[in-house]
Amino acid sequence: MTAMHTALATRSSLRIAADPGRVVTRLFVPGQEGFELQESRTGVVLSRILALSDDDVAASLQDVVTRFDWRHRDLDGIFRRHASELADRLDPDRTLSDSRKMLLGAAFTSEYAIEGAALCNPSMVAHPDQTDTAAGSLRFVMSVRGIGEGHRSSIGFRTGVIDSAGNATVDEPVPFAATGRVGRTLLDAAAFRVELSRQEHAGEAADYVFNGLDALFTRADLNERLDDLRTRLSTRGHAEDTIAVIRGIAERFYAIEFPDDVALSERVLWPSMEAEQAGMEDARFVRFVDDDGSITYYATYTAYSGSLISQQLLQTTDFRTFTSVPLVGRAAANKGLALFPRRIGGRYAAMSRSDRETNTLGFADHLSVWTSASPCQTPTESWETLQLGNCGPPIETDAGWLVLTHGVGPMRTYSIGAILLDLHDPTRVLGRLRRPLLSPVPDEQNGYVPNVVYSCGALVHADTLVIPYGICDSAIGIATVPLPELLAALVRET
Repeated sequence: MTAMHTALATRSSLRIAADPGRVVTRLFVPGQEGFELQESRTGVVLSRILALSDDDVAASLQDVVTRFDWRHRDLDGIFRRHASELADRLDPDRTLSDSRKMLLGAAFTSEYAIEGAALCNPSMVAHPDQTDTAAGSLRFVMSVRGIGEGHRSSIGFRTGVIDSAGNATVDEPVPFAATGRVGRTLLDAAAFRVELSRQEHAGEAADYVFNGLDALFTRADLNERLDDLRTRLSTRGHAEDTIAVIRGIAERFYAIEFPDDVALSERVLWPSMEAEQAGMEDARFVRFVDDDGSITYYATYTAYSGSLISQQLLQTTDFRTFTSVPLVGRAAANKGLALFPRRIGGRYAAMSRSDRETNTLGFADHLSVWTSASPCQTPTESWETLQLGNCGPPIETDAGWLVLTHGVGPMRTYSIGAILLDLHDPTRVLGRLRRPLLSPVPDEQNGYVPNVVYSCGALVHADTLVIPYGICDSAIGIATVPLPELLAALVRET
């Protein structure tokens, strides 16, 4: 395998390209595509299909199955689920053939190419299952950001292995892609209170609701308190507005589950609430080891509604079941929160970019609530004059916390740098690179977003820093750096 050398970093010839053939199915309702101000055309489409002859139904269904069955794991089940959405519109006294029901489901199904426009911004963590991995090697999970029609982003996964020499290979993904089943999870009073305060809805009505709830509660518990509040509106003039805000925050708590037989590279985390309808962006995964030795995988990501951004926290232990909950507070007000892989001094810690242009550091006693951040690193070099941020969770080394950074410079060029923070006081910078570790080389300048190399999380194995990075939002590359050489190259801060 050939490689290109740029200072400390060695670029692998491996490229993971966007695959427009990776598609998921969605319920399609004609007239409700989001740009038409009219009633849906469900009724007229339904009547047309009911009017088809049995022969036409059979021929049309056979054509659909022939063209699409190989693209999806369970096309039959997809069509049946979507047909069930029409049950309330059907005459209960009319018996439909199985073929006609299936064709109805097909008519109200569409495909979405999750990587149709771009693939980028990976993060990498050790796989929770190292069974049958060769001695000295490490199996990993790589999250990827797929971008499709309308610039809508979702989170996908790849797997691979880093061998005993620090060389990374990526497994071929399975041919299917599938979204999980969305459900509910417990709600957290602390997150509600902080977010209500930010939106200027903290007050008597909010206190009435949450003073009657435990620290964690169910959606049913919340609904009961809100219904109770509605019976007491006469002396609470703005309570209806507060109720609406509370319901909006509640929507940001949800769970996702995939069947056991769906491979990890098949799983797609798809926008599941209003706050992220335009995308789930730049997940930064971290393997978090708590003080009791328990291991949880967390990922911070940006939820984009199409006009507003907010931050969410994913949690999983097996990459099969996930929860997503809001991140709130001033330090979580912008993109790019990245969790440290363990507590520091008994508290959670995270890199933040709450002011949009410098690297700051926050501490929290509650994983969802980040109220403040302290200065850590400001732009000083020409390649970072526009802004700084992190390129994923800090990595613990004997010398300190290694943080990959991104700097934005002239011509909006994104480069990857590095700093070293004190293990016990990570607000203290021990060293930094004066020049980028990675900048776009000539064959990395063109793409969906030109002049960008960007990572959401690297991994150290075999004394090698392995950096998966997005190339102009069009492909993903992998670079390796000898860890001792990188630590030696960091300019010591006085």
